[in-house]
Amino acid sequence: MSRHFEQLKRAEAAAAGWLQQRQGIELVCQQRVLDAFVTEKVGEEHLHGTTGYGHDDLGRQCLERVFARVFEAEAALVRPHFASGTHALATALFGVLRPGDELLSVVGAPYDTMEEVIGTREEGQGSLIEWGVTYRELPLQQDGTMDWDGLATCVRPETRMVLIQRSRGYAWRPSLTIADIRRTIQILKAQKPDLICFVDNCYGEFTEDQEPIAAGADLVAGSLIKNPGGGITPCGGYVVGREDLVNQAACRLYAPGIGRDGGATLDFNRIAFQGLFMAPHTVSQALQGAILASQLFSDLGFATSPGPGDTRSDIIQAIRFGSADRLVAFCRGVQKASPIGAYVTPIPWQLPGYGDEVVMAGGTFIEGSTIELSADGPLREPFVGYWQGGLSYAHCRLGLLSALAELEEVSTACR
Repeated sequence: MSRHFEQLKRAEAAAAGWLQQRQGIELVCQQRVLDAFVTEKVGEEHLHGTTGYGHDDLGRQCLERVFARVFEAEAALVRPHFASGTHALATALFGVLRPGDELLSVVGAPYDTMEEVIGTREEGQGSLIEWGVTYRELPLQQDGTMDWDGLATCVRPETRMVLIQRSRGYAWRPSLTIADIRRTIQILKAQKPDLICFVDNCYGEFTEDQEPIAAGADLVAGSLIKNPGGGITPCGGYVVGREDLVNQAACRLYAPGIGRDGGATLDFNRIAFQGLFMAPHTVSQALQGAILASQLFSDLGFATSPGPGDTRSDIIQAIRFGSADRLVAFCRGVQKASPIGAYVTPIPWQLPGYGDEVVMAGGTFIEGSTIELSADGPLREPFVGYWQGGLSYAHCRLGLLSALAELEEVSTACR
């Protein structure tokens, strides 16, 4: 372990400048969140929830005004009733799109769990395609970057909405920066000004000093058990953007005629406010852990994306292991350094919504929380592991030490 600690310290010294840069972005994001709380006059009365129909929930209304202000949006839908980020995205898609509309993904194939929502995998579940929405993809270039030439002519008359996935998902490609998103939307709207640009913001919140609405997005959605929940909010998701589009999503989540006016919050409001307030710091800690992971594994000869000094626009660090054994060992090491379920051994299995077997390390206080330290990867070539989250930088360091120890055992056994 002492040898691994020395490797970690050398990587930390090499990445010191990039680690320090994160603190400046954290300050800008924290100021924006604090300003929203102050401007909306958040008080004790807003921390309590409602039961039953949830009518006249002052806390819910204030929470959504705060979210809208933080994300620079006209309106927000922030609810515990979203089961996941995929649910929030699906709610927005089904709320806005109608039979005959076309949905266009301009970043190639979206994240695995969206395939069944759209209808490109599996049938008989009421997907968008089965509902009469057509779907098309603009492939990325071979190096995983945006096809800017193709983007300039990709919009058709029937194209109603464009899906822009900010994060890399399970793909070896750069995540989209806010500058990328702004350029993308400008090119798209030059072809069709009333086009709805919808950004999947999962894993991206507070990684830069602006959010996608500031880059011209009409609608944005994400999960509260990722970045904006700060590792505290126990469930839920959000949709922010143009008020008419947010209202349509709310009518899909609940029912036409109810929309944003219903939905009991129970004990959700306090923890959602607190999670949002903590989010800029928590994201900064996770990003510092990701930078260190990239530097450490680069030093050890593994391909990493992004590299230690690359611009970051999500919390995910991809590491190419080249073999299933090393990928599983990496996840096993992260699990052993988890506060919950450290005794559990991750094994690959078929998860709902995924096309391949996936190995996951996630000893988290909130099930499935990926702003807490976690790691996973699909068992397919080239066996890439995805490291994300970390409530504290110190925990990230310990997780990396544990992962190195497990990887060394696999390497020793193969000799």
